[in-house]
Amino acid sequence: MKTRQRTALAALAITTGLILTTAGCGGGDDGKGESKASASARHTTGQDVSPTPSPSSEQTLAEVKSNGITLTVTSATRDQGGFLTLSGKVTNGGGKFWIAADWRGDERELSKNGSSLAGASVVDKAGKKKYLILRDTQGRCLCTKFEGGGVDAGQSVDWYAQFPAPPEGTNKVDFQVGSMPPAPLEITEGG
Repeated sequence: MKTRQRTALAALAITTGLILTTAGCGGGDDGKGESKASASARHTTGQDVSPTPSPSSEQTLAEVKSNGITLTVTSATRDQGGFLTLSGKVTNGGGKFWIAADWRGDERELSKNGSSLAGASVVDKAGKKKYLILRDTQGRCLCTKFEGGGVDAGQSVDWYAQFPAPPEGTNKVDFQVGSMPPAPLEITEGG
């Protein structure tokens, strides 16, 4: 049993490294003085940084709204390693700073996730299964942490979240986070 867990964690670490490296290879300065490659390198050194891979296309797969916040999903990709990676944007259309407090999850023992998407889930209604966001060996979610705890009024922030992939053949799921309505998605196959 422990060997399987170690193997799964090793596969998770390798896949995460590849995803972060690929995202970092997008190149260039994003206007904030630090390249994505630098952010990726800082993440792999154990610092508290969650780089956000850019969505692979700006096509909107799903959009849900609640209390002035718009959550847009632009990518839902199953990779060969058995992971499902979602990405998109969170837009604060309200008049004040939005704190992502109810998105971080209920874990009391894992306080490393702060204001993040750590409480997100993917639901396979047909298979009657709920998939929780993946964690690294330190208990941090494989998801976006919001700088400053949330999103300023009128601003948008890119996000990503990684889950165990539902079984092959399951292509329709619902993404759920906090008090937002479920976002129905169709999964695409990645490389």
